[in-house]
Amino acid sequence: MMVRLKHSEKRILEDALDMGGGYVLNFSDRTFTEFFDDHGITMYQETYGFNGTSKAKHMRAIIEVEDAFTVCRVLRQLWEHRESIPLYQKADITGQLKTRFFALVSQLEGGDGIARTDAIDGFARDETLEELVASIERDIGANRPAAAIDRLHTYCMKKFGHLLDARGVAWDRGEPLHSRVGKYVKALGQERDLRDVTAQIIKNAIGVFDKFNHVRNNQSLAR
Repeated sequence: MMVRLKHSEKRILEDALDMGGGYVLNFSDRTFTEFFDDHGITMYQETYGFNGTSKAKHMRAIIEVEDAFTVCRVLRQLWEHRESIPLYQKADITGQLKTRFFALVSQLEGGDGIARTDAIDGFARDETLEELVASIERDIGANRPAAAIDRLHTYCMKKFGHLLDARGVAWDRGEPLHSRVGKYVKALGQERDLRDVTAQIIKNAIGVFDKFNHVRNNQSLAR
């Protein structure tokens, strides 16, 4: 579902991302490109250049072209970046603006009623994996969240085992999901110099996977 904004809603995003004068927050062209690369978006391409060449015009194009899921994901991370900048931490209007900003993001997320499964890929040639991916998609499409979360947990266990194998990192099949994720993050940090915002996102993700493991196990016990 594409994002359709009223003029008043556009102003909220413009204010939140400080898009006056063609800028977006404190990004340079290089850091702007890196930020979107981290989110799987190649910013400076024809798809987003139809409005003009500035960072703000490319940002407006992202909001106009991409689906609500992608737009909201990016907006949340942009606000997290904003909060790391001392200039904006001191702004008197931050509290009110933050409330309006997240109310709008939540509204857009609520309107995107189609569950996303595009991140669940067949990362290896394996019939068992292919059937697992297909089962997750069927369960989500049929609104069977309990079954989907159980299979999604299995998928994530396989995925992070695969990622660790690819890096030659030893792991044990009895390790819980968040432990595998932690090892992967450590290996990733040794491979490249992670930007602070990227490292924080990944660190937060470990906690999510820990909770995911807890919910899945308790759900299994309740059945």
